[in-house]
Amino acid sequence: MAQFYQSVLGCVPVPPERDYCGSDVENATGIPGSSIRGIHLRLPGCGPNGPTLEILEYGENLPETSKAVNRPGFGHIAFSVENVPDARDEILAAGGKSVGDVVTSQTTDGSTVQWCYVTDIEGNVFELQAWL
Repeated sequence: MAQFYQSVLGCVPVPPERDYCGSDVENATGIPGSSIRGIHLRLPGCGPNGPTLEILEYGENLPETSKAVNRPGFGHIAFSVENVPDARDEILAAGGKSVGDVVTSQTTDGSTVQWCYVTDIEGNVFELQAWL
């Protein structure tokens, strides 16, 4: 999944990669015998000290549940892109899925934003948006 975000959205790896197991991981997660591998990816356009997206893979995963933009809790993150239809096409070509259509909306302050929801290769929902 990290490669997906690097290739289609321009996220940049921030070393070191993570590879954790043992009592610290078990105590922090509350999961006996757990292990974690992962990486942080710098979000595009945020500079060398900007925020990162942490992508982790656990040694054992629970069964998948459905994901939806209107589910309580964390719903999605948004990426600012230059061209929403082009970025959406790139996401779909890389194995992501479409959630809905590309739309253009007027905000209450008169600004115009084009946006859509898509998923990554694991079904996590995110938004693409461009201010016009």
